[in-house]
Amino acid sequence: MGPTPIEFFFDIMCPYAYQTSKWIRDIRDQGRVDVTWRFFSLEEINLEPGKRHPWERPWSFGFGMLRVAALLRRGVGEHDGNDLVDRYYSVAGRWLHEEGRKPHSPEASQEILASLDLDPGLVVEAIDDPTTIDEVRSDHDSLVAAGGFGVPVLVVPSGRMWFGPVVAPAPEGAAAAALWSIVEAAESTEHFYELKRVKSPEDLRHIGETFRPYLEGRDWISVERPAP
Repeated sequence: MGPTPIEFFFDIMCPYAYQTSKWIRDIRDQGRVDVTWRFFSLEEINLEPGKRHPWERPWSFGFGMLRVAALLRRGVGEHDGNDLVDRYYSVAGRWLHEEGRKPHSPEASQEILASLDLDPGLVVEAIDDPTTIDEVRSDHDSLVAAGGFGVPVLVVPSGRMWFGPVVAPAPEGAAAAALWSIVEAAESTEHFYELKRVKSPEDLRHIGETFRPYLEGRDWISVERPAP
């Protein structure tokens, strides 16, 4: 059997999604999955009443970066679009979630594209193209319509959507493969819905330390709504 096709919904700003994306890349490199990257906006799902939608602003932190990713997903020259999204997300995520740098401005995205040997002008092209808004919103709305409320989310061949796995930091190698086996076992159990670890005070301290670069690099207050 070949690798399992997976759709991976993410927001670059989400520290949990970033750790899970590192895990999914590890098992992809082991030949276990084939990943298609999809977009989700935490700014929109957590929008406060009376505030403008992220697409109504000239540039909005996470949504603006997803618009750049949407343009890349169309492909650039001979470069595969899905691979470009992967590379862009990997660098931007590393900046914020590991190095405490700020990738969430047009100028930073231009620097990231240059580091990938891509034209920095693609950032302006993405901003000037309203259809990049449509593409991000289409991905986001499709997940919300199916009951999604946050990221990371994996969509498996059955069409079922799985929130998580939530790990910090991401496991590697054999441990990453073992975690994928747990996901496979859950997927094979038709009416399995949730198994959640209760976080101890020590767990919360560990998560806070893992997310320290993100907490130092962000320019916003994170909103976390209760899961349904």
